[in-house]
Amino acid sequence: MNPIEAIYKNKIVAVIRAENASEAIEKAKAMADGGIKVFEITIENRGLVSAINELKNIPDITVMAGNVITSMQAQEAIDNGAQAIVSPVFQNGLLKYCTGCKVPHIVTVSTSNEAYNAWKSRIPVIKLFPAKSMGQVEYLEDLLRPMPFLNLMPSGGLSIEDFVDYLNAGAVAVGIGRSLYKNASLKEITERARYAVSQLKR
Repeated sequence: MNPIEAIYKNKIVAVIRAENASEAIEKAKAMADGGIKVFEITIENRGLVSAINELKNIPDITVMAGNVITSMQAQEAIDNGAQAIVSPVFQNGLLKYCTGCKVPHIVTVSTSNEAYNAWKSRIPVIKLFPAKSMGQVEYLEDLLRPMPFLNLMPSGGLSIEDFVDYLNAGAVAVGIGRSLYKNASLKEITERARYAVSQLKR
């Protein structure tokens, strides 16, 4: 299954921020034990790229690199097994690089104009961030009302208690971060992941 299909099928993308690779790996494995299958590992520092290399070997898991802003970062992430590149910005140079590597590129937008331009550029999944600060579910609905074709994945402030509302409003998937792991033991992370997956049955 390619990474875009995995996102559409599983609906939940766990966005993991960590101080180091070991922490990222532990969090991801704990979530995988709870049933989450798609991960975005943010690579604010180069040391975190090795987490992608480790996690790519887990069966049925999709691992993407997040917070990528340069082609050099994208290359290193792809070399370490990243199955998709997630960028906090939209720039043609990075899009062309990922297209050339045949690796899906997901960009982040905040406004309707940005979202439309990303869609016109054939971005397969458009990350809407920060969804909570921009107006939560109502903002998503406002964007989709005139442009129901947008393939939006809201992220930023979503919780394991409310993310289903975004899916019901038309999101193709959601990105969930700290709600899955903040102030939690590895066992609690697994329990939160299992709870989140169970909410999809609603």
